[in-house]
Amino acid sequence: MDKTKSDYTALLNQLRDGEIKEFTIKPAEFFLFQQAFMDYETRKRIIGTAGDQGIVVYHYDNDN
Repeated sequence: MDKTKSDYTALLNQLRDGEIKEFTIKPAEFFLFQQAFMDYETRKRIIGTAGDQGIVVYHYDNDN
């Protein structure tokens, strides 16, 4: 089942709220994720670390 922009916004909320520590975005998901990310109010606190094959792992920076 393909995710929607709302699904990615929900993931971002879970990350912000500490319900999850991180999540992974694969290249095929990036365009739709990017739409949710750019509309997200606290996106500057979400840190992505690029890995192999275009996979990015995101976590929330609570220290700023």
